[in-house]
Amino acid sequence: MNPTLPLAGIRVLTFENFGAGPFGSMYLADLGAEVIKIENRDQGGDATRSMGPFFLGEHDSHFFQTFNLNKKSVTLNLKLDEGRQAFRRLVRKADVVMNNLRGDQPEKLGLDYTALGASNPRILCAHLSAYGRDNERKGWPGYDYLMQAEAGYLHLTGEPGTPPARMGLSIVDYMTGLTTAVAVLSALIGVMKSGHGGDIDVSLFDVALHQLTYPGSWYLNEGHNTERLPRSSHPSAVPVQLLRTSDGWIFVMCMTDKFWQALLGELGRADLASDARFATSDMRRRNRDELTEVLDSEFVRRKTRQWLDRLQGLLPAAPVYDLAEALDNPYASAIGMVRALPHPARPDFRVLANPIKLDGARLPSRLAPGLGEHTDSLLREAGYSDAEIATLRERGAA
Repeated sequence: MNPTLPLAGIRVLTFENFGAGPFGSMYLADLGAEVIKIENRDQGGDATRSMGPFFLGEHDSHFFQTFNLNKKSVTLNLKLDEGRQAFRRLVRKADVVMNNLRGDQPEKLGLDYTALGASNPRILCAHLSAYGRDNERKGWPGYDYLMQAEAGYLHLTGEPGTPPARMGLSIVDYMTGLTTAVAVLSALIGVMKSGHGGDIDVSLFDVALHQLTYPGSWYLNEGHNTERLPRSSHPSAVPVQLLRTSDGWIFVMCMTDKFWQALLGELGRADLASDARFATSDMRRRNRDELTEVLDSEFVRRKTRQWLDRLQGLLPAAPVYDLAEALDNPYASAIGMVRALPHPARPDFRVLANPIKLDGARLPSRLAPGLGEHTDSLLREAGYSDAEIATLRERGAA
């Protein structure tokens, strides 16, 4: 634990698997909270420990390391009375209990405030589920891709006329994790004021709908159904899209008239400013396809790198990289977003750093824990003797 980090002294117990919950709790861990994964040894712990295709020895993988840096691990079996008793002892000194289980599971497993408030009146119980705990879908399992499908994302992604397409990353998982982390931090401030904990609920489905933002408002109030546009274009601002270069693509964003004028100056096409088809933002939107042809004919004259050299600092523009190019980008390493984190199984192991900086410094990273790595030390802290811990282990409770 780093005492200089803002969440030092906050203890979080988590029941989590896959991406959403671990991503959110990792932000808390990165900021200094003591995040303790409660895992079932008989089940192999967090499911991502055994998720390939790339592994780092027994009960460890690249996938697991991605979402569990800076955490600890305790193995307990809550299906056994001894395991539940040990968990409640840990709750006494905890601030938060988080889970990303199906909505009907926290009550059954005794992970809500009704079950845990007696052990610790200040405890916050944060529930990240697919659909929530208070409706007809509470027993439904759910994952990011399903939320993207039902919330309309697949019809907002990709080129017109192609099959529905999901976003390339599990963005709903990650945003739900972050939303849960924000809710936990806000509720912790409330506990400091009131001395009383409670339940927090966040669901993948709710976050997916909330992220529809202004296209959602346009439909709810005007009946306007935003659809996919060619070249990954913005629905209203033009030109904000992909343009062809002589060796690939560039993404240009003229979100304001200032940037539009700057682009025309760099292209040497002041005539387009007075062209009735493109003179206003509304006309550019109406004549989007014609403008794309004109801009393609200009941009195809130079390579992407040449255009970036001309446009950077003048208007927003970026190269269109694949994954390898994005991560091999020297800029990513220069700013510290890609960092070495040696692993016993891979001395050259690298990870992505947390994007938050405190006083100009990136947050520290520590390898994700081994399965049950901290069981003995934390149970001793909770009052168990070595003999009692050995008994718990013999009975399959730890």
